[in-house]
Amino acid sequence: MDRTGQWRRKIATSNGHLSPSGGRHSDTMRGIMLMATGMFMFSAVDTMAKFLTDTIHPFQIVWCRQLGLLLGVFLLISLKGKSVLVSANPKLQIARGALAAVSATLFIIGVKFVPLADAVAITFVAPFMVTVMGALILREPVGIRRWSAVLIGFIGTLIVIRPGLGVLHPAAGLLVIAASAFALRQILSRVLAGGDSAGTTVAYTAIVSCALLTVPMLFVWEPPSSTTEIILLVAMAVLAACGETLVIMALDAAQAVVVAPLQYTLLIWGTFYGFVVFGQFPDAWTWFGAMIIVATGIYTLNRERLALQRAPKQ
Repeated sequence: MDRTGQWRRKIATSNGHLSPSGGRHSDTMRGIMLMATGMFMFSAVDTMAKFLTDTIHPFQIVWCRQLGLLLGVFLLISLKGKSVLVSANPKLQIARGALAAVSATLFIIGVKFVPLADAVAITFVAPFMVTVMGALILREPVGIRRWSAVLIGFIGTLIVIRPGLGVLHPAAGLLVIAASAFALRQILSRVLAGGDSAGTTVAYTAIVSCALLTVPMLFVWEPPSSTTEIILLVAMAVLAACGETLVIMALDAAQAVVVAPLQYTLLIWGTFYGFVVFGQFPDAWTWFGAMIIVATGIYTLNRERLALQRAPKQ
């Protein structure tokens, strides 16, 4: 599923102004609550995945996670018909689904060795990569302020990782690659947004990623050895599907510029789950770097909102 891509589409189609009406305010508050709940669920999914990596292969974990999304797509098809699968650019949709499989797998492998809060903080580099790729690949104009935010955000990431100091496991590099693959997915989302609906993109992402992950999963599959593993695998799939649904509902209810910053609550929940479940708590430098990443990420979102407001209406 493409959270950042949906946010960007929502921003682009918004007029950038909030109505003073009570109804609009109610919708905005509902969107905030839906997004916050969705992020809570995603963090729970990440926690379950990290817990399961001790006994279950990452391919099997990622496949089960994506299976929840696939079941949701089957429900979508049953409601709206096979037209959901009609794409103006199926090759790009397949490529995007493949990137989803890669980014999800690398994240699960990385989070096995890296504390949860640290892993979440590292993946927040993705929005900055979207800015860089947008400028280099799509030739989008990026001003000096946004370039500065990108640079400062990368510095914050380096503070979290502290390469060469042995603070984090080398698997942290996999998380950076996962964030890069995720960012490239967002670039493809922006290309596809003009011709395909969000439902079509979700459907292709689920089908393609599950299909690709099925191949390696067949070589590593082992039946869950305990009731706990079965419950966690099922709960992970269900919560992942619910989280994606809540994000879509949040974007339908409120402007993306309002709800998108709530993605950074993942760091709060990641820290909470990491401490309660794994007894891990970020050190002062990790917090410092994470706060830099969050601050520059929110600044970048705000600059994008202002740029879209100034853009001439079509």
